[in-house]
Amino acid sequence: MDIEVAKTLGMAFAVGVGVFGPGIGIGLIVSKALEAIGRNPDATGKIQANMFIGIAFTEALAIFALVVGFIVKFV
Repeated sequence: MDIEVAKTLGMAFAVGVGVFGPGIGIGLIVSKALEAIGRNPDATGKIQANMFIGIAFTEALAIFALVVGFIVKFV
């Protein structure tokens, strides 16, 4: 196997596994936020603000996985 093929497969594996967890996490965050808004519509503003902060932190993990994938590919 050529080294470039191995690097490409390593990048694909790192990014694929790295975004799996944050994808599930974002789904759980949004579902629980919608459930909380359904139970208490008066608290929508506070719930949405915290939801977006949680989504941003979770999405940062996926971006880290992408960066690691690029490091594997190009270094």
